[in-house]
This record gives sequence, structure tokens and C-alpha cells, in this order.
Amino acid sequence: MQIAEPLLVAIEQLSKLPSIGRKTAQRLALFLLKSDEKYVNELSQSLLDLKSKIKFCSVCFNLSVNDKCEICESPKRNRSVICVVEEASDIIAIEKTNEYNGLYHVLGGVLSPLTGKGIESLRLKELLKRLESDEVKEIILALNPDTEGETTTLYLAKILKPLGLKISRIARGIPVGGDLEFADEATIGRAVLSRIDL
Repeated sequence: MQIAEPLLVAIEQLSKLPSIGRKTAQRLALFLLKSDEKYVNELSQSLLDLKSKIKFCSVCFNLSVNDKCEICESPKRNRSVICVVEEASDIIAIEKTNEYNGLYHVLGGVLSPLTGKGIESLRLKELLKRLESDEVKEIILALNPDTEGETTTLYLAKILKPLGLKISRIARGIPVGGDLEFADEATIGRAVLSRIDL
């Protein structure tokens, strides 16, 4: 069966999205084709707005519609703590917990020699410039616990320790509601090492 070219182009574009295979892209394209024009126009406009209105915060590199993001602008945030994350999506995850009230710094990646990401590709200079203020007392390293995240965490700790700040990292271990018997050895080992006093 011959597929109409506009539908074929839509399927092709949708299949370029992460985690969207050809069949899912086809289902989405057919859904959009059946949807009313108002919905499709609103979706199109939201995608255009996403690209034209969202930029990086000039301070922490979080996503923002203004020069500074809402977190950096907020007088209610604890300015003595900066949580260093890999991407802006990590801020969204941490903010959902309502457990952290400090500031952030988005590195824009992690050290990865295999993909050519070195120190110069990270926003390390910008972080060091922020630390020139006497306001910051603690840095929390909240990078993913994979090989690149661990390498970057160790490198950052080495660079930041001489500044006399408290350097900490987020704890790793057994998830809430998880069973020890189903956790792997590395996770249990990290949970034991990251134990806290009661």
C-alpha cells in the first residue's frame, strides 16, 4: 500500500524522537491526523514556543524563559548550597521531591573520553566563578552513578576540595520499598558505605 507523502514525512519526523520506534511514530501520526485542527495547532504552537522561548539561565544553566531562572531569582532559596547536576532534567527530578531548597549548577554533561567530552565541554569555569562568592558553603555532587558520572564526581571533588567548601554527594543504595534480596551486590555495597547515623 502506498502511504500519502505528508503522513510518511510525519512518521519519519516522529520516529526521530527518543524512544519512539517506527510503529509508535505511525500510531502518533495517525492519532494527529484524526485529531481536530485546534489540538494540532496548539501542539504545533507549543513545540515552536518550546524552541523559541526557552533558554538557559545565565547563572545556573537551568531551563528558563527569562535571563535568570525562577530558582536563581527566588529569595526563599538557600544560597549557601549549590547542587551540581549533569542536565536540567535532573533539576526537575530533584525539585519534585520537595526536599532540597538550595541552588543548582548544570554542568551540561559529564566527562566521557569515548564521546570526546572533556573538561572544556563542561560548565566548570562558570561554577568556579560562582564559588568566588563567600555565600556558598557546600557543594552537593548529584551526578549519575555510572562510570562517567563517577569519574566526573571524583574530578570535581579533587578540584573543589582546595577551596575549603564542604563537598558532599547524594547517597546511593536501596530504593524506598525495595528488598535487599533483589538488590545487586554493588547497590547493597554502596548502601552500606553510605549509611547514616540514627
